[in-house]
Amino acid sequence: MPRGIPNAKKDDSGMRYTSMHVPLAPNPKHVGTSYLKSETQTIWSRNAARKKELMAEETAPSSEQRRGSHVIVIHPGSRFLRIGKASDVTPASIPNVIARRHKPPVPVPTYVEGISRPRKGQVPQLSVSASPDGDEYAVDITSDDPFDAKMGSIIVSLRERMRFYKLRVTCNAARVASTFNEQFKPEIIPEVNDPFLVDWIQDPLEDSEVLVGERALRLSDPQLLNYSVKWPIHGKNFNTRDYPSHQMILDDIETIISTVLSERFNVRRPDYKDYSVVLVIPDFYDRAYVREFVNILLVSLGFKQICVQQQESLAATYGAGISNACVVDIGAVNSSIACVDEGLVIPDSRITLNMGGDDITEFLYVLLERISFPYRDINLARWYDWAVMEDLKARLCTLAEGDVALNLYDFVVRKPGKPTEKYGLRAYDEIILAPMCIFEPRVIEFDRKHIGLRFIPHPDVTEEIIEHPVDHVTQAMIISTQHLLPPPSTVPTDVRHSPIPISQSQDENGGKQEQQEVSLPSTAHATPPPAVESFPQSTVGASGGVPADAPMDVIDVEGDVKPSPIPVLPQPQPSQSSVPVSSNYSGLGIDVCFEASKLPLDVAIFNSARASGGDDKIRKHLQAVLVIGGSALIPGMAHALESRLQAIATPLVPSMDKVQIIPPPKEVDPRVLAWKGAAVLGKMDSVADIWLTPADWDVLGMRGLRERCFYL
Repeated sequence: MPRGIPNAKKDDSGMRYTSMHVPLAPNPKHVGTSYLKSETQTIWSRNAARKKELMAEETAPSSEQRRGSHVIVIHPGSRFLRIGKASDVTPASIPNVIARRHKPPVPVPTYVEGISRPRKGQVPQLSVSASPDGDEYAVDITSDDPFDAKMGSIIVSLRERMRFYKLRVTCNAARVASTFNEQFKPEIIPEVNDPFLVDWIQDPLEDSEVLVGERALRLSDPQLLNYSVKWPIHGKNFNTRDYPSHQMILDDIETIISTVLSERFNVRRPDYKDYSVVLVIPDFYDRAYVREFVNILLVSLGFKQICVQQQESLAATYGAGISNACVVDIGAVNSSIACVDEGLVIPDSRITLNMGGDDITEFLYVLLERISFPYRDINLARWYDWAVMEDLKARLCTLAEGDVALNLYDFVVRKPGKPTEKYGLRAYDEIILAPMCIFEPRVIEFDRKHIGLRFIPHPDVTEEIIEHPVDHVTQAMIISTQHLLPPPSTVPTDVRHSPIPISQSQDENGGKQEQQEVSLPSTAHATPPPAVESFPQSTVGASGGVPADAPMDVIDVEGDVKPSPIPVLPQPQPSQSSVPVSSNYSGLGIDVCFEASKLPLDVAIFNSARASGGDDKIRKHLQAVLVIGGSALIPGMAHALESRLQAIATPLVPSMDKVQIIPPPKEVDPRVLAWKGAAVLGKMDSVADIWLTPADWDVLGMRGLRERCFYL
């Protein structure tokens, strides 16, 4: 290269499919003009100056107008859409569901079972009994059903914790509860005595082509009334299982938002041009999801401007008033974990688990069916029956071992066209075993959950923006699946080299494993470490290559912090060839995102903290764990997480103090904490620099979002 010509730098914001580089900025000393010498000459500064001139020409807003009253904050979720003005105290939580009139025959909604079931054709029986040697905490598996083996591992974990806290076990509680539930007859409640009577829609509505939110859920029989009921959001992406067309999803989302704004906030479509929007997106987002959502808000609905600056974890820290935290968001379908450091989400710490509150609800149903659930006609595919289980989960479930007792509960069933029935129910440890599935996810069928889902972007259409490895696979995911990675030659070479202490990881059945001290692959050395099982009798897969008698590190905590690690029943390990390879990014050989989504919640939190940096970062983030989402309301969640994280972190992190779970601010629902944080941003003066207008979106597209949002 000739002298005087600098080397072309890598342009992260350039085009993907070209070798042309953007020329470097000229040296101001060698230029006689003032062109592009200051930040004020960029397109963003020129737009901001033009906007101020237009605002000065317009009439000044009234002094009575509250700050943020023209900013709408939208936080879409799988079950609920949180939407409201930034000036409001709390958002409107609307069921994110829509019912459209459909020509017969109306398609039957699909229901995918995400929890293992006992063998069909056999009478539900109790296969776990007390040990004959008189130890009330011992568990003896008497069934050959694989479901009972998975259940046994969870019961062993519960019994060991009860032993540590010196809590008594009622050995015949399941038999007593089953006998009571079999004989119970429901009580009929007259309509005049039912304060929560549901006004069901039982006749066809001639003037309503679309029903949104709670009205859609009050349809007595959608198939009979010729309505198709769908939920457009599934987890952190669009619900492609129930929709044959991508555009139908976008149309339903647009209809839901516009209907809610019209009915709840009296904001009509002609007024959208006066309102700005703050959109809360997932931590580990799909770029196509963000692009389509912005396109709906700016192009289809025509809002004035949009800010996509808020990821859920960052918004939660804004709402809690803290700058550093490990944010755990337990949603309905997915759970996401990310570490926030000084107001920025650490990209490598993001990890998403394919389990959430819906799995707890379904597992509670499976457990209650084993003790003769008195409501015999329950069908989780019907919304009103699912609502019964949601109500039971909210009132019964707990993670406090001291609450386990043979108690009597009641619940009410409201069916369309039938009188209200009140049932009685006796349950023992089912109330704590159900939420424990997020710590012992053996009973969750992760492969079955992907049935029917498909990717939104077409394989032949790609973004023009340069993609980075962290957009697909994060360091936390690689740490979590290190024991599954193939030989070193296929490991990518663009991952930051950093020594990582040993930690637990997850095998394919949800069991916890331990790893030796590893160094993540770098350009010079790519040597994935072997994984060693926690139990001497089990062996590792082909990728480990470690004999069964290799030295192991066992987590053992003394004192009153947490009981010793709970032994897991040995199970045959599947071969590494059974690992799905549906999305093999950068030659990793396995679907890292899918395998990492099987981790127990406590292990995933620790691995996320490990990926944030060294020991100081791990200690800082584990001492500020913020739990949000609907499942954060389960009693005992904070102590359950603290004790389990303490058992993992104490022997592995030097000078580790007590793990702390930060409670949400007083009188703030953890389900709306992310929305509250986004509303705080919408009212700040500094947000004026990160608005994206429809004109910018039309010219720049996703490149404009990348300029305004540095993480996209």
